[in-house]
Amino acid sequence: MLGLLLPILGFALLDSLNVLNLGVTSAVVYDSRLGRRSALPGGLSFVAGVYAATVAVGVLTVLGISFVTGRVEFDLTPTIRYWGQLILGLVLITVASLSGAARPAAPIWALNLTRRNPWLFAVVGVVIGAGQAVTSVPYLTTLTMVSARHPLPTLWPAIILVYCAVTLLPSLLVLALSTQRTIRARRVQRTIVRMTTRYGPVTVRVLFLGVGVVLVVGALVNYRALW
Repeated sequence: MLGLLLPILGFALLDSLNVLNLGVTSAVVYDSRLGRRSALPGGLSFVAGVYAATVAVGVLTVLGISFVTGRVEFDLTPTIRYWGQLILGLVLITVASLSGAARPAAPIWALNLTRRNPWLFAVVGVVIGAGQAVTSVPYLTTLTMVSARHPLPTLWPAIILVYCAVTLLPSLLVLALSTQRTIRARRVQRTIVRMTTRYGPVTVRVLFLGVGVVLVVGALVNYRALW
């Protein structure tokens, strides 16, 4: 079990370097500060929406994979294994090669929505969370690792709950700091946002590139098993 949990924890920490979630949360904080109101209603609503969507996608994915594998005879041959490894490696290299220069920001309509009713910002969180859950390579890899266990771990829902909570820690930290009116708290908040925005995407791309190269090389070394 430890061999499963440690990689999943690493994936969760990697997934927490999410510029979009942190950008939206920071925008809510700054907009609330300008309007002299608390950022917690809108910020927590957004975080709750993202959390609910990612957990729902995770649970449904694991149940769906388990349902299919339980009714279809599937033999994982070396050929299938190494072709899957090769394709995954190429996907990771492709994702790492994509430009990360663009920095997403909260949409204007979303900020207008939270000004009128901050709790409706949960809808924005659900939409963003669902979109991220089905496209996040670390999250999908985690779900695949959990689903591949036969039988499923007894506490597999808790694994998904904790994973999704870890990915939102930077956003929650920014919201917690927004409740402090001290100069130090604001400085720490700006540092977190700046460091994550500047180094987060680069770190993710480098790790994806490294893992992708390892997977591709491993598959090519066993090229005889590909045919």
